[in-house]
Amino acid sequence: MTADTEPTPADTAGPVITGPAAPGPRPRVGAGYVRYGAGKLGGAIVSLLAVLVTGFFLFRLIPGDPVKTMTGGRPVSAEQLAAYRKQFGLDLPLWQQFTDYCGKALTGDLGTSYQFRTPVIDKITEALPNTLLLTGTAFVLYTALGMYLGTRSAWRHGSLGDRVNTGLALTLYSLPSFWLGLLLIIVFSVGLGPVPGLFPTGGMEAGDTGGFARVFDIAHHLVLPVITLVAVEYGQTLLVTRSALLDEMGSDYLTTARAKGLRDDLVRRRHAVPNALLPTVTLVFVNLGRTVAGVILVETVFSWPGLGGLFYQALSVPDLPLVQGLFLFFASAVIVMNTLADLVYPLFDPRVGR
Repeated sequence: MTADTEPTPADTAGPVITGPAAPGPRPRVGAGYVRYGAGKLGGAIVSLLAVLVTGFFLFRLIPGDPVKTMTGGRPVSAEQLAAYRKQFGLDLPLWQQFTDYCGKALTGDLGTSYQFRTPVIDKITEALPNTLLLTGTAFVLYTALGMYLGTRSAWRHGSLGDRVNTGLALTLYSLPSFWLGLLLIIVFSVGLGPVPGLFPTGGMEAGDTGGFARVFDIAHHLVLPVITLVAVEYGQTLLVTRSALLDEMGSDYLTTARAKGLRDDLVRRRHAVPNALLPTVTLVFVNLGRTVAGVILVETVFSWPGLGGLFYQALSVPDLPLVQGLFLFFASAVIVMNTLADLVYPLFDPRVGR
């Protein structure tokens, strides 16, 4: 809203976009959004194909022979090694392995795990719920905490609370997640000085409980890894939300809303925050993709039986089909969530889809 624009009753209902030009005809706006959406979907498909190619060649640079690793160090004849390589298709030329991999992956077949001798998709399906439980719980907590503290810090920028929140967020965000996880295990699992060991050192459950006791046991195992993820991740959401809201603080429409006598809290919730959500929405969708992918280091430190721990285990062999399948799954989750973020942008700012 410019200084010459007269405020209307719609200003008190929520954020609006004003300007001298009237919106174009509805069909032209719709056509613009279709072109916009098609461009984003096309970019996502290209990115997925690039991930497919990169994943195949990247993990073949890992040193080690997966066939020898699978034998567990037992003495094996050259004929047996050759039979194993033929069984898993490792005796084929690289270009033929690549074409077979791409053809099967495009149909949803990610191959068979070397070490588990089961389809890769089955291992992903088996570990995915555990990852969603851990990272999904942390995602909800650190997103809500980061947005709330970021909004409060921006609205009272320069205050003691703002400086403390920002400094703490930057400090925790800079910490390696595995280091913080190990520190929490030492202090709160093993026990340090007067602090007793209150939580399990790792795993998802003790394995000998049922019913409500099992739910409590899993929640007990969740505490430390969730605290680790929330502590490391909430700072990014706080900083992005704070920065976006600070950019809106000097806007004319906020001055107009205050001049109408609206309470400061109402001006923040109804006007400033909705208009500052676009960068935060991007971050939320990216983090949501990472939630599906899992957090490799945290799951490994806490021995959590999710996708991250499975990926680390597959890298140690190396189990090429499992590593490639997980890499493709992780990258696809992030790409899909980024694309969804692009597609919902027009709901927050109609100018994006025109």
